[in-house]
Amino acid sequence: MSTYILLSTLTDEGRETVKKHPERIQEVNKELEAMGAKVISQYAVLGPYDFVNIVEAPDNKTIYRISVELGSRGTVHIISLPAIPVDEFVTMLKSKS
Repeated sequence: MSTYILLSTLTDEGRETVKKHPERIQEVNKELEAMGAKVISQYAVLGPYDFVNIVEAPDNKTIYRISVELGSRGTVHIISLPAIPVDEFVTMLKSKS
């Protein structure tokens, strides 16, 4: 499984949904699992994004499908970033030398 960072910004409709039904956040996490990903950790944040999610998924295609599916609902905008653990990154750089 690969690790991904999902940066989410709620739309006006999404903010209204979360305000009325805050449990909807956990329901979406279950939907992600049904699509093949697992939410490792999730944070509500201040600043340009509303949520930061650390997610594991088998591949980029799975994350792309999740981003399109959730984004098509009109309640959230998502930026998806593949993440490499630092130890793995250092090993990769050393093997290239």
